[in-house]
Amino acid sequence: MGESISHAPLASPIRWAGSKRKLLPILRSMWRSSDRRYIEAFAGSACLYFNIRPEEALLNDANADLISAYAVLAKNPVKLHARLLSIPVDAATYGEIRASKPSTKFESAVRFFYLNRYCFNGIYRTNKLGAFNVPFGRRTGGFPSIEQWRESSKALRGAQLHSGDFESVVRENVREGDFVYLDPPYAVSNRRVFTQYSANEFGIDDLRRLRSVMDHIDDVGATFVVSYALSKETKVLSDGWFSFRTLAQRNVAGFSQHRRKAVEVIVTNDENRLKVRKKDAKPA
Repeated sequence: MGESISHAPLASPIRWAGSKRKLLPILRSMWRSSDRRYIEAFAGSACLYFNIRPEEALLNDANADLISAYAVLAKNPVKLHARLLSIPVDAATYGEIRASKPSTKFESAVRFFYLNRYCFNGIYRTNKLGAFNVPFGRRTGGFPSIEQWRESSKALRGAQLHSGDFESVVRENVREGDFVYLDPPYAVSNRRVFTQYSANEFGIDDLRRLRSVMDHIDDVGATFVVSYALSKETKVLSDGWFSFRTLAQRNVAGFSQHRRKAVEVIVTNDENRLKVRKKDAKPA
């Protein structure tokens, strides 16, 4: 049985370095209408979730500011949209917003969405003190329309929102028949790519924990799909499972002329999910 999409696909309401938007045709083909619930442990832009819009879902991310902003968008899209459009878009205002320390969840969401939309290259990066430190961007695109904003809000109201450690959240919530999408930050050591989305960097030990989580998902009778950059660390995740390689556009380089296509590995515990077009993939 193929994919089941109850609503029109949406683009994510945020920009996000490392988003798998270019892999959506492959990833969405691996979702099935028989899957009980959609779980995403490293949500980020949640581009796959917004694209397939499942009826039941759990979205988790270690970034508490992101999840809190999603919660505000889910509850109050119109007021939030109007507030964001009322703020001038220039480097000076951006600096003021970045330096601010909002006292309410609503104003914190305003700050998050404003900085996300107008920062350099959609990067979320903080210093060791947890302060957002990405500069103003010159090419950010327009802000989503109120119609897109309303639809994003409606989609988020269909999900449980969590901010916690990926291992704890998955182990506590995954059940037989669930579909778990895992798109962790990269922990590669052989070349420079953007890996740090917060003050706590994702490392090799976290990859080993993730492998343990994959084993647990399989043990309970759920399905996982993992996307990860091809590197020597990939084998930690792919050994013993079904996998294939595909090309993906890297959108996290500092300048557009340095962006290039790189190899991404898709890993799953369900061989039947590997029915993709030959031109899109080859065995890992």
